[in-house]
Amino acid sequence: MRQSAHAPGSLASQPAWHRPWMRITLWTVVTVSLIAMVVAAMHMQTRVADIVVYKSPTCGCCTKWIEHLRRAGFAVDAVDTGDLEQIKRSLGVPMDLASCHTAVVGEYLVEGHVPADLVRRLQQERPRVRGLAVPSMPPGSPGMEHPNPVRYDVLAFGTDGKISVYATRQGGDQLR
Repeated sequence: MRQSAHAPGSLASQPAWHRPWMRITLWTVVTVSLIAMVVAAMHMQTRVADIVVYKSPTCGCCTKWIEHLRRAGFAVDAVDTGDLEQIKRSLGVPMDLASCHTAVVGEYLVEGHVPADLVRRLQQERPRVRGLAVPSMPPGSPGMEHPNPVRYDVLAFGTDGKISVYATRQGGDQLR
């Protein structure tokens, strides 16, 4: 029988995971990994939506507009409601600019099929307006894809009732 060159009880005779420096290293790796996983999970669970969209549960074009926003990188929460008109009134959407959905983007309102790049521009420029609107549902606007798109205005509206043209778009131009 071969005898060990190491005395019983010496560090060399112990399995690697029993060595103090190995336990400390293993403990550190496990702890750091767990902390990283918890932080990542918390970040994923607490991501706040960039945009909250109020819409009818049966509206297909609203769903397509939300997809357009998500493709542009926005985090969107969709809220289905049976009383969209009441939400519009409570938020202060001018009824003559009403469309099929209303969105809240920070301190701004977005009414109708406003292109995502203009929503981003609104956030960056921070103009003194209450929001943007695309009244009606112009063929070719985001979510309203159509073989015969039309030119349409994106309107800025204020709390004072003033309305101005924020941008003009040719329908079907969703890649901007």
